[in-house]
Amino acid sequence: MDNRTRFREKPISTRGTPEDEWQPWLASTPFLPVPLTECDRLVVVAPHPDDEVLGVGALMATAAAAGTPVVVVAVTDGAASHPDSPTLSPDALAAARIAESNRSTALLGVGEPLRLGLRDGGVRAHEHELTTRLVDVLTATSGEGERVWVLATWRGDGHPDHEATGRAAAEACSMTGHRLIEYPVWMWHWARPADPAVPWDRMRVLTPAAEILARKRRAVDEFRTQILPLSEDPRDAAIVPPWVLARLMRTTEWVLW
Repeated sequence: MDNRTRFREKPISTRGTPEDEWQPWLASTPFLPVPLTECDRLVVVAPHPDDEVLGVGALMATAAAAGTPVVVVAVTDGAASHPDSPTLSPDALAAARIAESNRSTALLGVGEPLRLGLRDGGVRAHEHELTTRLVDVLTATSGEGERVWVLATWRGDGHPDHEATGRAAAEACSMTGHRLIEYPVWMWHWARPADPAVPWDRMRVLTPAAEILARKRRAVDEFRTQILPLSEDPRDAAIVPPWVLARLMRTTEWVLW
């Protein structure tokens, strides 16, 4: 069973692998730290507004606080998170998510994302276009000789948009010579500790300062359309309910090197 199937067959309502199962295993398994001092510029690619903050918000804030430039690229505007909502139309939802994203990145000390406007749920169909546009962004924002890290959602994350974004970023890095670093989001939901579908030998850990973690918490709180129900109607249920947040709001962040 591939990762997309595992993600599809484990709805958010099933709660997935609980954080109290992840924590003992992560704490008992040695992982190398993220060597942030080896990075001159971060380019963070997010399939949807909030992925970058949930996945690597503390890493972004840590880098920005140290004076490392951080550029966020938003692939879609997130209009499809509640496709049957009786409360918000796709256009209204996209507008709300863009505003949330702008406030959130500001709290992390990062400028407003560059928005590519691809269709939420349809990134795979535009993967070549995304690769081309990412190459353009990397060429325009990176100085000669800079050590640029391109952070994108993991190519095995399970969500089709996340995987397509990761593949496009990988191809853009191969064309520009920059380092690809992948961050999992939904993997923590469908996978289990020591899961053979996850390349744990590539995993590295960041342990941010308490002040940085507090800023990430405030930034995540801005995403009200995702962490809270839009209404009492079941079609407006939260996409990132508390049991999902618990896995993404640890005192550590994790990337695939």
